[in-house]
Amino acid sequence: MSEYQYYEFLAIDRPLSAKDMEELRALSTRAQITTVSFINEYHFGDFKGNPETLMKRYFDAHVYLANWGHCHLSLRVPRDALDVKIAAAYGTENALVIKEAGKHWLIDWSLSESESDRFGGEDDGRGWMSRLTPLRDELLRGDWRGLYLGWLAAVTAGELEEDEREPPLPAGMKQPTAAQRALVEFLEVDPDLLVGAVLASADAGKPPEPDETEAWLDTLPPEEVRERLRQLLAGQGLQAERALKARFAAWLRTQHPTAVEPNRRTVAELQQLAEEARQHRLRKKTAAHTRAEAERRKLRQSALRKLAKNFDRAWEVADRQAAQGTATGYDEALRSLVDLADAYELCATRAQFEVALQGFMVPHTRRSALVRRLVEAGLWKKS
Repeated sequence: MSEYQYYEFLAIDRPLSAKDMEELRALSTRAQITTVSFINEYHFGDFKGNPETLMKRYFDAHVYLANWGHCHLSLRVPRDALDVKIAAAYGTENALVIKEAGKHWLIDWSLSESESDRFGGEDDGRGWMSRLTPLRDELLRGDWRGLYLGWLAAVTAGELEEDEREPPLPAGMKQPTAAQRALVEFLEVDPDLLVGAVLASADAGKPPEPDETEAWLDTLPPEEVRERLRQLLAGQGLQAERALKARFAAWLRTQHPTAVEPNRRTVAELQQLAEEARQHRLRKKTAAHTRAEAERRKLRQSALRKLAKNFDRAWEVADRQAAQGTATGYDEALRSLVDLADAYELCATRAQFEVALQGFMVPHTRRSALVRRLVEAGLWKKS
């Protein structure tokens, strides 16, 4: 399998200038570059740029995928979107790395070794950006579920010690967004670990009440209001919206502080919950398989009883199929004879089937391809 790498960058808060695009073009002559994006793929060689540098200077989101089983998501958010305590609580050494970058945080989710075969051609990296970038808006609203999923990816990868305790468990983990479900898929978070971990998560909170919005608006300093209006007049409405939403989310957190469980679960305890979830899932799968098999047998017996009502006609059908003298005819005849054998065992006797089969074979003994099929199926013995 040849080497394959996919790079995609997206500018959300500020479009690229002509100078920015010129600088990016110097890094790659083949890349697709627009005022908001940079996309390139490599089947040999490598990207000359440094993704982290590009994120700091130009972009707000980055997706990387390599067909040897590595993928990476990076999001840039303003510094006031999360504080140092949150970054320290959720960040890990590899799976979820949160770094300060001037006026921003860089949040990197990584999968180092895939356990699936999706990188063999089915997953070429395209489409992940649109599925994953809503996580950025969620973070700006103070939704830490994406961070917790990154921490679970570290547990899945065996990155953490068994006695390490989990970070704060966000509310609403049992009701993930589409982007959060995509992140679970992207990072290949153990589904049983996820099921076990989210059981203790409270339901998502209600949207803020109108009177809360009014109360917060009363707290805004006049200069803050003037600054956001300046941004709107300067065509920077998106930045103004994000700044206000981030500030509102921070204020809401002070009004409704999340209670942190003093005895958060250890990695070992979560792994035990994952094993219990796994056993429960396997029991359900076994029960479902048993029910399906019982239904299949019921339908099969009903069809065989119907066949047994007119054995002579069924033998005539098998004879016409065999007489075609083709591979398709022989395959059809074999299926008919298998059904006849089962129908005799259910509604008559195996001995009666053997006698009828002897008569059936009289005109067909020279059909070696048919005989071979019957021998392999255990219906006939060569003399």
